[in-house]
Amino acid sequence: MIHHGDTEKRSKLLHERLTEQIIGAAVEVHRELGPGLMESAYEECLCHELHLRNLNFERQVLLPIRYKGVGLDCGYRIDMVVEDSIILELKCVERIMPVHEAQLLTYLKLLASGLD
Repeated sequence: MIHHGDTEKRSKLLHERLTEQIIGAAVEVHRELGPGLMESAYEECLCHELHLRNLNFERQVLLPIRYKGVGLDCGYRIDMVVEDSIILELKCVERIMPVHEAQLLTYLKLLASGLD
């Protein structure tokens, strides 16, 4: 008999392992390239690292805005989605600012509204 808690625990462990792999890939890219390049260069190299780790990912995923029941393409794109479960928003900045956090939260909100 499988308990609901066991499924949640397994899912959490899988996401933790996936997160560790993604962070490891990002650290490897940063270690190799260092700071100062354009976001597109880091994205390309991170894709290569994720591929080396046999992780499935999509890049530049269209994020339409749902407005009054209509999906509108306003040019928003998610940098990467790994294993259909983790969103990566790449930033080449000295520090994460509140506007960056707001951007990611808005993306999550838009994704959730698109599921309705």
